[in-house]
Amino acid sequence: MPFQAGYKALLEQEAHRLYGLLGSVTRDNGKKYTAPDCLQIAPYTLAVNQIKKEQNAIILAHSYTLPELALGVADFSGDSYALSAKAQEVKEEKIIFAGVWFMAETAKILNPAKEVIIPAGKAGCTLADAITADEVKNLKKQYPGVPVLCYINSSAAVKAQSDICVTSSNVFDIAQRLPEKELIFVPDLLMAKNLENELVRRGTPKKIISAGGSCYVHKQYSAHQVADLRRQYPGIEVLCHPECLPDVCAVCDYVGSTKGMQEYVARSDKKLFALLTEHGLVNRLESFHADKTFIWPFGVCDYMKQNTLQNTLQALVAPMPAQKVILSEEIIKQAKKSIQNMFEWTR
Repeated sequence: MPFQAGYKALLEQEAHRLYGLLGSVTRDNGKKYTAPDCLQIAPYTLAVNQIKKEQNAIILAHSYTLPELALGVADFSGDSYALSAKAQEVKEEKIIFAGVWFMAETAKILNPAKEVIIPAGKAGCTLADAITADEVKNLKKQYPGVPVLCYINSSAAVKAQSDICVTSSNVFDIAQRLPEKELIFVPDLLMAKNLENELVRRGTPKKIISAGGSCYVHKQYSAHQVADLRRQYPGIEVLCHPECLPDVCAVCDYVGSTKGMQEYVARSDKKLFALLTEHGLVNRLESFHADKTFIWPFGVCDYMKQNTLQNTLQALVAPMPAQKVILSEEIIKQAKKSIQNMFEWTR
């Protein structure tokens, strides 16, 4: 009985902590997290936070993952570049990566001796799945000597065939700094066009040779929606990701990475924003800026949402083979060069 009473008190304390983080956050049903919601979540966050300490594990989570995961148990959460940078500094023996498969691969490339586990297993990405290493090899043969930039949303095998890995937060600057007038960029066709347009705007035009696909979330937004948002909410600031269509980017107030959008909102004195991006970023901003309102038309990455508190707990306790990231030494060695080059060119 004393044990039960003690555990009940711990649950209530944890639920109170969670409500402080999640009380201003909108769930996928359109409603805010309630105190009872947080009480239901509390047993899982308590268990995950306790076990990760016992196992000397760290949890890295992308901003697009579920709020109770990104805010409730993650030791660090952010966009792809921030997570890659953080992965370089990991001291813990085990990395639990709540994201999609290519992100967990990146963590493994940077920490080959550590165990890297992804709760969602081989959760895909429409961008990473849009191009293969063989297709990149063929591009290199077709355009000999042209540097290959691969978006971080690509497989380890594609990174191994690339010269520099880039993210949405550094692609424009890196492409501008490179001396070549032609660049190969994979696998985001829309970002490639936005990159070409931005380089023209900066007065450093370059030919961007692209191949691949698009993000199924970001490609849904249209310039008509932006116009509708402005009519419906006069004075609203519209923010979008460079994975969006070029005509959408052309009519938004800010175009940038997940981190870039967070920083834009933080320094703005405006109170109303439209976010043309994945719902997870909306959740994160709602938690950090309860005094601001965020309008979100739609857009959920089902791959990211495959990470849950339940499978995070399971992955800590008894990881399945499909959740463990295994890469060959050769792929790690080759792919690491492109990632290290990214950090060098970002400085």
